[in-house]
Amino acid sequence: MFKYSLSLTYGVIFRLKTKNSGMKKIVAFMFLAAITVAGFSQNLVYNPTADAQTEIQKAVAQAKAEGKNVFIQVGGNWCPWCMRFHALSDTTVAIKDVMTKNFVVVRVNYSKENKNEVVLEQLDFPQRFGFPVFVILNGEGKRIHTQNSSYLEQGKGYSVEKIVDFLNGWTPSSVDPKTYEKK
Repeated sequence: MFKYSLSLTYGVIFRLKTKNSGMKKIVAFMFLAAITVAGFSQNLVYNPTADAQTEIQKAVAQAKAEGKNVFIQVGGNWCPWCMRFHALSDTTVAIKDVMTKNFVVVRVNYSKENKNEVVLEQLDFPQRFGFPVFVILNGEGKRIHTQNSSYLEQGKGYSVEKIVDFLNGWTPSSVDPKTYEKK
């Protein structure tokens, strides 16, 4: 469909008569702007219009029912480190496995459109660490950890080993006192 609409639009643009070169430029600009917006909107990780409070409440209820914790990733689509973390965590099997088995994930937007200040206040101001920042809640909705993501960096990206170690340190079983009782 995209290739068809591309060739159809170019055909319309270039069939305009030469005396309408201003119109060609306007139509070409509008076409390129539409492609840019469509391409950008498909890559959004954080939703500035989402109701973060409701999403967190739903995630806590799901986590409680499934015996998991909640992993809140706070950041924005403007943040290159946020995008790097998302890309790595979305494509690396070791990270995805730990996340899927142990966490319900929520992405909370922080941008000029929506800073989610009320939610971040309830989470004890995690933005003080920069972005992205990770907040772990237990199945009751209690904040049990806030992670500065810079400790998980390596070079110009993130360390898979550091991320997996961090996640494994905050799984439900790792924070359950029963795990450490003598048998």
